Amino acid sequence: MGDETSNARSPLGSTAAPAGDAENLQRLLRMLASHGAFEERFPATSASSASSGCFERRFSLTEVRKTLVTDAEGLSYAAYVSSSTTRPKKAMERREICLPESRKKRRQKKASDALMRAWPLVHEAVLDPATEPFVKANGDTAYAHYGKNPEMNKLMQRAMSGVSVPFMKAILDGYDGFSGVGRLVDVGGSAGDCLRMIMGKHTHVREGINFDLPEVVAKAPPIPGVTHVGGDMFKSIPAGDAIFMRWILTTWTDDECKQILENCFKALPAGGKLIACEPVLPQDSDDSHRTRALLEGDIFVMTIYRAKGKHRTEQEFQQLGLSTGFPRFQAFYIDHFYAVLEFQK
Repeated sequence: MGDETSNARSPLGSTAAPAGDAENLQRLLRMLASHGAFEERFPATSASSASSGCFERRFSLTEVRKTLVTDAEGLSYAAYVSSSTTRPKKAMERREICLPESRKKRRQKKASDALMRAWPLVHEAVLDPATEPFVKANGDTAYAHYGKNPEMNKLMQRAMSGVSVPFMKAILDGYDGFSGVGRLVDVGGSAGDCLRMIMGKHTHVREGINFDLPEVVAKAPPIPGVTHVGGDMFKSIPAGDAIFMRWILTTWTDDECKQILENCFKALPAGGKLIACEPVLPQDSDDSHRTRALLEGDIFVMTIYRAKGKHRTEQEFQQLGLSTGFPRFQAFYIDHFYAVLEFQK
């Protein structure tokens, strides 16, 4: 990229650059900007662009980043940094031989290696967003890989519980949007744990519908007041006074999100609302711990789960709602990572 300011419309910041995905490049640049590798700037933005959340961002090299650019004499710190952070494969193999491990630890290490193999290919999400770096590194999707590796599946389940349980407690303590709801549908509710917690706190929610794939709800335990329903959210969603979902939209493309929201709109009565819990990106790529975590989470989604699934800004979520018929939108920031988004019909 050199020393010049670059926008994110071209994968390599040049009109002569090879084809690639400008949006995914921008996602990487935003994350790097939060760590001081680039400086992010906003040129004059039209009112229409601002209302849609589609801001043009420009990035320039910081003084630190310039030390990694090859100069006129062919010199830079890039080779030094690379040699200091690259671990030879044979050295890794020797360590495995010298340090005995339990069979369980070896299985866990093998499972986590699948994630590590994807990271050197993160640039592939820019060059070819049709296939995730994880798939290119391992030959299978992350979810399929988890299904074939019980240790990895258990680890990811513990990871999700570690995130979701504190967030659900924060919702129950600081969010009152379930008032007046008698029938609540949880889209992608898995075993129904979120419904159990919500209905335990809000006793006026008399009926819960735990909606997920048939093979998922087939394993769900009985919960008083909850009916497990199998189906496909891209085809239809059960009717309810309100619809709840958590970390669903972030793993789908804009077009797929619109399809999900349209089905939610059809399933709701007048005045009903979709309550979506999602990570929400700030507008600026500042260096706060929260912003860094959100931008890094976005790159994690892009690399491991879906190259065009993504974290979004509040304006981008609002625009998705408007485009699918929801005239009213509110965002409630009650957690360090997630926000509660209300789309009201």
